[in-house]
Amino acid sequence: MLAEQLGYAPHTKLVIISCDDLGSCHAANLGVLDAIHHGVATCASIMVPAPWARHAAANALPGDDIGVHITLNCEHDAYRFGPITQAPSLLSGEGGFPRTVDDLWEHADPSEVLRECRAQVERAMAWGIDVTHLAPHLSVITLRPEFFDIYLELACEYRLPIRLPSTISAEQAGFPFRRLAAEEGVVFPDHFDHDWRAGSRERVYDAVRSLQPGVTEIHVQPVVDTPEVRAITDVADLWIDDHRLVTADDTLRRLLDEAGALRYLQLYNASVSGLNARAKMATGSDPGVNRTPTGPNP
Repeated sequence: MLAEQLGYAPHTKLVIISCDDLGSCHAANLGVLDAIHHGVATCASIMVPAPWARHAAANALPGDDIGVHITLNCEHDAYRFGPITQAPSLLSGEGGFPRTVDDLWEHADPSEVLRECRAQVERAMAWGIDVTHLAPHLSVITLRPEFFDIYLELACEYRLPIRLPSTISAEQAGFPFRRLAAEEGVVFPDHFDHDWRAGSRERVYDAVRSLQPGVTEIHVQPVVDTPEVRAITDVADLWIDDHRLVTADDTLRRLLDEAGALRYLQLYNASVSGLNARAKMATGSDPGVNRTPTGPNP
């Protein structure tokens, strides 16, 4: 169990409350940053290609636990954005990223995927974000072998922990993605349900009530109520409720009091240690640490 790697007893229950889609819109920036600064959320991940990503980076605080929400899809009907690199295979026919995962998988050139994903990580760092983890939007580069190789390459290159679903088996995916990551020394939460349906309240309650030993990641998508977000999606009410859930809900706070809060920063430190040890065994020299995230653990 990952808990032992982090210095906890084997049966300790630890939970990461992560906020997706930071940077996707102004309403998301306000909601996510409020959730990690004043709510129960412990980390967030930024969609670097999205129009409000630069604003998100400028308003993050030193020590905020922020990863890169690797983005290769834009699922909205009228709200569109696309890659930050020259990547024709990552564009839909009418501009912007493909709306569906299947469309991306059918047309994406792996070399363009690697270049785009690396550029997203590098741009987040250039904006001053001390990147603590990688979390793909819609799990798009997790569940296809040719794209999963890119995911692992970036995790090893930047010594970052990653998000991997635990509710999909190797048989369902068609390859042993969790075992492959573990063999490379990459750190990831023990439990993560990649249910992307909008509206998290009951899912989050159920997940916290049924926590298993180890590290569980639970994701939410908090936004504040604005005309902008209501123009983007018909499910805005559910995203708005996510914000209420992680900032003002006494039931969730009470449930979380029974578990240990965790940040991806702690996984980052474990990831650096593990990957450095692996590199030292392979080369006989210590590669050191490229970056050191700042800010205290909770």
